[in-house]
Amino acid sequence: MNKSVRVIGIDPGFAIVGFGVLDFDGYRFSAVEYGAVVTKPDAPFADRLEIIWDELSKVLKKHKPSSMGIEKLFFTTNHKTAIDVSQARGIIVLCAKKHGVDVSEYTPLQVKQAVTGYGKAEKQQVMQMVKTMLKLDKLPKPDDVADAVAVAICHAHSAGRGANILKMR
Repeated sequence: MNKSVRVIGIDPGFAIVGFGVLDFDGYRFSAVEYGAVVTKPDAPFADRLEIIWDELSKVLKKHKPSSMGIEKLFFTTNHKTAIDVSQARGIIVLCAKKHGVDVSEYTPLQVKQAVTGYGKAEKQQVMQMVKTMLKLDKLPKPDDVADAVAVAICHAHSAGRGANILKMR
């Protein structure tokens, strides 16, 4: 029986935090759970951050991933959004740390490269590969969830190439 590793991928945000928990045996992926933490736009920002912490803590306690991959932020215009997403991302990274989960960061280019073999792939190509690799009937929704699953695939692949962040189960 092959040992597998359990990882979680995160697409950070403050309105929607996508997550994808996968098992990877070195050859095949299997989806454990994927979904989103959604906060209400009219809630005070501090309350939204607390919801992200609380809900992500539940996911980490339930699935006990050995490590987390999270997408690096890339903003060109909206600085207010960049600051708010950065704060939420800080909460996510701290939550992982407090639960003993190592964190690695990946650029969108790295994620696309790992999932499709081409760093400039279109979003639809990435989504189709996520569906194919996990043998899913339909794409995870919303897009933030599919993006998080893609980050988890990238993270598992990167860890499999010699990164010392994963503890085999």
